[in-house]
This record gives sequence, structure tokens and C-alpha cells, in this order.
Amino acid sequence: MKVTTCLNPLHTALAVYGCVLGYTLIADEMKDTELNKLVHEIGPVEGMPVVTNPGILSPEAFVDEVINVRIPNPFMPDTPQRIATDTSQKVGIRYGETIKSYVAKYGDAKKLKAIPLAIAGWLRYLLGVDDQGNAFERSSDPMLETLSQQLEGITLGHPESVGDKVRPILSNANIFGSDLYADGIGDLIEDLFKEELAGPGAVRATLKKYLD
Repeated sequence: MKVTTCLNPLHTALAVYGCVLGYTLIADEMKDTELNKLVHEIGPVEGMPVVTNPGILSPEAFVDEVINVRIPNPFMPDTPQRIATDTSQKVGIRYGETIKSYVAKYGDAKKLKAIPLAIAGWLRYLLGVDDQGNAFERSSDPMLETLSQQLEGITLGHPESVGDKVRPILSNANIFGSDLYADGIGDLIEDLFKEELAGPGAVRATLKKYLD
């Protein structure tokens, strides 16, 4: 429950978008209208319909505590930069399990919108360029070199530069646990990623557009 729905998926979304939007403390991100909406969508809205209830603690109560108490706690010194470490090793469990549960329950994952936004945000993060066009240092990840090579040539201000470069990533079951195109959300993630590449400020604009 904690790993697949209520805490860790929210942390990963805040980590990648926090780096791209210039944050250095996870707690501060909860004051950000769009990022606050994003975690509410990932946890309570998209996660709850397929969450595994351990029978000890109510998933609804736990995710409410996470969003309203734990993550906003300014005395928790979590940084997006630290949490973004090894994201390629985490997205399969943090998002892939929910995606697979949607496919099992509904036939595909097309009902999801916030989780695709989180995955698009990870792709955007992997470029190492923030929303204002400034370079930033990406956190360590065992797949960073491989992923960087696959995304080589994609540039801010040129969404067309994406081409088919992200397809090998989004279809990689070793990363996500399944082929996201077969799950019905690969093309959506591509489109969101392209919107976030439109130019400086495009990440913020994309979040506003899809979270209003």
C-alpha cells in the first residue's frame, strides 16, 4: 500500500517535478497548487480504486495523513534531488503496479491521467534542463547513461525532436513491468512529454492544463 499507492508514488512525482521546477525541499512543493493537485490525483483519485487494503490501516486514512501531515512537514528534510535517485528502479513498482491493476480491472489504463503526467515528468527530468531552460545535475541512477543516450537530441523548444525516441523506454517491461503502449497510455505520455517541451514555462503550463 505504502510503496504502490499512498506514499512512494507521490514522492517520486514530487521529486522529478520538484527538480524541474526548482524546488529543494519536498515539503515546500505541497504549497504549490499544481503539485498539490498532482499528488491528490495520484493517490486518492487514481490509486484508491485499485489499492490493496492490508486490513490493519485504512488506505484512505493513510493517504490522507501522507498528503496533509507527512509530506508538508517542514521538519522532514526530504529533498526532491535525493528522492529522484534511482528512479528507473522505482517506477515499475510505484506506478507499474497501479497501471497493471487498471488493465486487469478495466481492460486498459486509459482512465489514468495523473500517473501518465508523473511518468512524462520523469522523462522531462531526464533531460537535465529545468522549466526555465537551465541545466541541473540529475541524481544518480544505474540506467542514467542508457536513458540519456536514448533521449539524446531531444531539446527544449522542439517537441518534434522527440520523434520515436521515448518508445523504447515506455515499452520497456523491465522498467515499468509492462509495455505502456499495450496498456493504452504510452501515446498519452508521449503527448504530455512533448507539451512539456514546448519552451520555457511549458512544464508549469502543462500541469495547469491537465490538473485544472
